[in-house]
Order: sequence, then structure tokens, then C-alpha cells
Amino acid sequence: MPSEARPDGAGAPAPAGRTPPPDRVALRGDLRAALPDAAAAVLVTAAVFGFLYVRMDSGASDTVAVMPFMDDPGTYWMYLLSQAFGWSGLLWAWGTVMLGLLLSGRRPARPPVRRETLERWHRTTSLTTMALMAAHALMFAAELVRYETSLAWAERLWAGFADSFVPGWYDSGTGQIAIPIGQGALYLAIPLGLLFYVRHRIGANTWRRLHRFVIVVYVLSVWHTLLYGTNVWYGEWPRTVLWLLQLPVAALLLYRLLRPARRAQRLGPPPGTGARALAPTWATRALGRVVAAAVLVGLVVVPASGHDGGRDRPPVPPATTPHDHATE
Repeated sequence: MPSEARPDGAGAPAPAGRTPPPDRVALRGDLRAALPDAAAAVLVTAAVFGFLYVRMDSGASDTVAVMPFMDDPGTYWMYLLSQAFGWSGLLWAWGTVMLGLLLSGRRPARPPVRRETLERWHRTTSLTTMALMAAHALMFAAELVRYETSLAWAERLWAGFADSFVPGWYDSGTGQIAIPIGQGALYLAIPLGLLFYVRHRIGANTWRRLHRFVIVVYVLSVWHTLLYGTNVWYGEWPRTVLWLLQLPVAALLLYRLLRPARRAQRLGPPPGTGARALAPTWATRALGRVVAAAVLVGLVVVPASGHDGGRDRPPVPPATTPHDHATE
């Protein structure tokens, strides 16, 4: 999502009849700039879809191992496309979070890429990520509508919409937890991402405080994938790779907390008795650094231990049907 704005008064609205501040970025312009990025995301999604289709057609898909009834990619192509959008969305989310953490930290003396270029990449990848997340949810809903053939069309549309977009409606299997987590990521990502374009109205400081919750969106997205992604369902190398990919995010977040760009965010010594009002803020910042360090250690220990939440592959495939809604 868009990175923190510079502390140059960008939060104040421009008086009527005056030229907007030079750092005011219009959504329309970023949507045009995002077209090449979105085209790349479509190509990646198509490649992932093709890979998943071939694996399902050959019987080697982990999705088929979890849900044997899905042995026909020609029938369940919308489900495969939902998976493909989900994986490309997670990849783009990883990239935009990394860019955001780079931009919000201290600037290197001689950056290899101009800051303005990084900011533009961050904004465009953020917009692409939101579109991919929405497409992931929409294709999942479309698949649910497709196979509810026993219902009338109006009921099928409602069932697909409610299961995909209404928190707590999906009432079967792991999806009871995993789907609301994914919905939470989607419903937080869109407003947090688009608030950047109205920060001159809400104030730069308010926007900056809200924007810190973008990391929550990413955590929810990864959690949703670990719980519900059938391609990382079992405790095998794809799941380990997904865990390890979070190491650079956690390391960069910890570095960002230990060496913040803004002087006001630096930890410094604990406040003395004459600065009791600062004690809660200091304690919160110190706790944040400890938590980030603990997460970084955990991301190393969990994959190394082999206990990463993956399930053991059963010797006999489970007897499930589409209407069990057991997994994604």
C-alpha cells in the first residue's frame, strides 16, 4: 500500500482556486500508471493457472489430494482461476509491503533507484494487489454459484455471494476460520490503500497512523493462505517456502522499527519521572520492537523444526464432495 508521506504539510487541503501541492497524487493518474503492472500480474496469473490446470489434469495436484472430487479441471476451472489470482495477489502483496518498508525507513546516501520511482512502484503494485484480491474472491464466489445446481438462480447467487463476502456465513470445515480471515484482509486493504488519495483531506498524520495497519492486511493474507491454500495444505516444501518468504518482510520491519526515519519515532532512553506522559508511548514502541524480533526468530524456528502447521498426507484420499466446503 502507499508509503508514508513526507512531513511537509501535505495533509492540509489547498485553498480554493490555488494549484494543488506538487506531491498531490491523483488516483486516475496512478490507475493509468498501473496498467503495465496489472498486465504483468495478468500474465503471472495466467501462468499459475496453467500450472495448476496441468497438475490437476495429471492427478498430481495437492488440491485433488485434499478434495478428490476435483479431478476435472475443465469443470473446476473457475476454482483454479481463483487460486491463481490468490497466489499472484499474495506475490504482489509481498512486493508492495517490501517497497513500503523500504520507503518508510531511513534513506540510503546513494539509493540505486530514485525515491520517486520507488513511490510510484509502491502505489501501482498496491492498486494491482487490491484488484487481484478482489478477483480471487469473485472467482471463488463464481465457482460456488456454478455448482449449487439444486438451487434456483437467485438462491445460487445469494449463496455464492454470502459464502464469499459475508463474514461468518461460510459454515463448514476450515473455511469457518480461514474465509473470514481472508475477508478481513480484503475489507481492510481497499480502504487503507485508497486513503492515500484523500490524505490531504484527513490530514497526513491521521493517514500515516492508519496506514501502519497495512501490515495487518499482509499478515491476514498469509494466514488465510496457510490455513486454506490446498497447494500448501500438507507439511511439504511449498509450505516451507511460504514461511521462509516472510523472513525478509520481518527483517525489514524490524530494521524499520530499530532505525526509523522520523526522529519522533526513535526509541531513545526510557522517560524519567518528569516525563510520565511519554512512558506509555515509549513502552508501546519498545514492545513493538520486541514482538518484531520474536516474529523474526519464530520464522526461522518454525520451518526448521518441521512443525509449521502442515497436515500429514493421508494414505487414502478423503471422501469429500463439493458441498462439504472443506477447503479452498
